[in-house]
Amino acid sequence: MHLRDLVRYLDEYLNVANVPDSTRAFNGLQLENTGSVTRLAAAVDFSQASIAQAVDAGADLLLVHHGMFWGGSERHTGHRYHRLASLIKHNVAVYSAHLPLDVHPVVGNNAVLARALGIRVAGPFGEECGIAIGLWGELDMSRDDLVARVGSVLGCSPRVLPFGPARVRRVGVLTGSGGSFIPQAETAGLDTYLTGEGPHHTFFEAEERRLNVLFGGHYATETVGVKALAAHLSEKFQLPWTFLDHPTGM
Repeated sequence: MHLRDLVRYLDEYLNVANVPDSTRAFNGLQLENTGSVTRLAAAVDFSQASIAQAVDAGADLLLVHHGMFWGGSERHTGHRYHRLASLIKHNVAVYSAHLPLDVHPVVGNNAVLARALGIRVAGPFGEECGIAIGLWGELDMSRDDLVARVGSVLGCSPRVLPFGPARVRRVGVLTGSGGSFIPQAETAGLDTYLTGEGPHHTFFEAEERRLNVLFGGHYATETVGVKALAAHLSEKFQLPWTFLDHPTGM
C-alpha cells in the first residue's frame, strides 16, 4: 500500500495530533521512503541494530516507540549519519509513536499489558503532559502470583519492592520509566504499581507509602504496544510484519 495512506490511518488511529508529548518525541512519520509499504517491522527503540534487523527482514516501514530524535536535533555525523544512510539506502521509512501509543485504549502499552495480566481496568491513572497516561484496575490475587504472572507475560524477572499487602486488589500499570508516579499511585488508593523502571530513591518512596512496586524493565514493558499495533495493521491491511527484539536489560 502507499505510505501516505498508511500514515494517514496511523495518525488518526493513534490520535497523534491531540495527544500532548515531549517536544523530543516528534510523533508520526519521521522519515519517508519512496512511497510504498510492503512489510512492517516493529521495534521498541530506534537504533542501528533495529535498522539492520529491519533491512534483513525486508521491511520498508519501521514502527518504533522511541523515535529518531530523543537526543535532540543534532548534526547527522558519526553514528547518526550511518543510521540515516542505512535507512535511505534501503528505502526504509520510520514512524514513531510515544505517548499516543502508551495511552491508546486498544493497542496501547498499558492497555495491552493490563489485559494480559487479567486486570479489570477501572480508570486512568498517572498524569503526564496534562493527560493520564496509565491505567488502574482490580485484580484479586497474591502478590507472589502477580509477580510470577508478570514474569511469564514479559519474559523477565521483575524487581519487587514488597511493601504493600500480600494480597493485591488495586493495581496501577504505567509502562516505561514510571518510578516518579509512585506518589500518584498512593493518591489513587492503589496497593500495587507495575512500571518499567525507577531511580534509587523509589525504594524509599514505596517503603514509606506501603506500596508494592514491580519493576518489569523499561524495554520489556514496552514491547507489547508496538507488537499490538503492528498486528492490528497487518490484519487490517494484509501487511506481513516482524518484531525486532533488541533487549537492553533495562
